[in-house]
Amino acid sequence: MNLKSRAAKRPMDAGPARSAPAVSLGRLGNFVGFRLRRVQNQLSRNFTAVTTELGLRQGLFSSLAIVAANPGISQSELSREVGLDKSVTVTMVDEMEKFGWAERRRSPEDRRRHALYVTDAGAAKLDELFALMEQTEAEVLHALTPAEMALLSELLDRMYDAIVRDEP
Repeated sequence: MNLKSRAAKRPMDAGPARSAPAVSLGRLGNFVGFRLRRVQNQLSRNFTAVTTELGLRQGLFSSLAIVAANPGISQSELSREVGLDKSVTVTMVDEMEKFGWAERRRSPEDRRRHALYVTDAGAAKLDELFALMEQTEAEVLHALTPAEMALLSELLDRMYDAIVRDEP
């Protein structure tokens, strides 16, 4: 079922859908990783259902978005940022090139390194995909106030930095 048909069944201003009685998380409720993964799984499942008909593999959207936000990023930097194995990232970049959404260029600083850039077609595809992502997340984020959403974003970024980034 796509987003539009789900939205037609339950208007956004009707409040949250009723769910089955809550199941106790037990000790799992004490772990943020489990709680984050549970929400991420649902969001990913919903977004994948919408994008599958477009022929997109998981990870392609986020890879394209990171390249667009960081023109000239290397494949290894992209791999680290999206959390994919380097061999999977190469496949993603190959697909982005095949679709005409991105291109590899030799880095002017290091000829052994490829710099990645989004094409005009890639930018147009990103606009389409971000619109789908906004629809997908709107189904969930209506439960948060703008202030709560800003706080959640800040906290998630801080957690990510604590895991991935080196201390200054």
